[in-house]
Amino acid sequence: MLFALICTDKPNALATRKAKRPEHLAYLQSLGDTLLFAGPFTEEDGESMNGSLLVVEAPSISAARKIAAGDPFAKADVFATVDVRPWLWTIDNTNDMDEEE
Repeated sequence: MLFALICTDKPNALATRKAKRPEHLAYLQSLGDTLLFAGPFTEEDGESMNGSLLVVEAPSISAARKIAAGDPFAKADVFATVDVRPWLWTIDNTNDMDEEE
């Protein structure tokens, strides 16, 4: 089953986010095929990160929550909220994106 992990940073968490980012990325890499995709939310400037979106495959919502809790950002208290929601992948336009490049 797929789950969307929607993480919103606490105010003024950017410095901690930047400091923990290498650990965060290593953690995401360690998830292997469990992680379908991930990336940061940003402010309107398109650069200042303020949250994260991950889609993972897990056997249950509790397993997906465990993945979220293992994130170094979560352990460093970067997030104000983490919403773990079952998600159905209905449309996949990623192949179209590759063709546009």
